[in-house]
Amino acid sequence: MKFAQDIVLKPVITEQSMSIVRDQKKYTFIVAKNANKIEIKKAIEELFKVKVSKVNVLNYDGKKKRVGYNVGKTPSYRKAVVTLTENSKTIEFFDSLM
Repeated sequence: MKFAQDIVLKPVITEQSMSIVRDQKKYTFIVAKNANKIEIKKAIEELFKVKVSKVNVLNYDGKKKRVGYNVGKTPSYRKAVVTLTENSKTIEFFDSLM
């Protein structure tokens, strides 16, 4: 059994993500790589006590980085954009940032 805290890792705080919070009630999170849309929806509803209408998921590969002679790679991650229903309350964490 997966816990909600293991699925939702951290919020994404950028100018673009904060603008869609204001305009369209869409919230962006970094989530576990093996989580599917249904698990993400249940985790968000459990953690923040809101109603989710839609979940979009994006997979990002790590970029190659070079420091001198050594070549490495940044970690890959998965991002979820969660849309709330019209009558749902907002997430207080994001409200304090605006």
